[in-house]
Amino acid sequence: MNVTDPKIEAIERFFTAYAANDLDGIAQVLREDVQWTIPGHHPLSGVKHGVEEVVAFFTQLAKSGFQAEPLFLEANEEYVVDVHRGWTTEGVGKVDTLWALVWHFDADGKVDRVVNLSGDQHQMDTFVWNNYALAPIPARLG
Repeated sequence: MNVTDPKIEAIERFFTAYAANDLDGIAQVLREDVQWTIPGHHPLSGVKHGVEEVVAFFTQLAKSGFQAEPLFLEANEEYVVDVHRGWTTEGVGKVDTLWALVWHFDADGKVDRVVNLSGDQHQMDTFVWNNYALAPIPARLG
């Protein structure tokens, strides 16, 4: 009998929820205090702290019709590595590249850290700057 690792099942549930823009489904895979690192030099990059910030990030990506197609998933005791094609369907320019995500799981089986790695960071940086405006000052200054 071939048993799927529960961590891989969790990532598969995440991608299913992502494809359906099911933000609650996305949140169910994550620990409440998750840290999610988005690479780059653009308004959406940086470390997202907590489910609320992660969901806000995915809400923004949805505005560009961002899609993901998993290509590879592998797990060990603490980590899952996924490689997927990620692309946009809306907006000025495009993103269509490979992404690798390193998912770390806590002892309770929830994702507590994710690091995104881009196959073409320049493409993503350019796309975000062309499609996501910063709030005017002083609103963008916390």
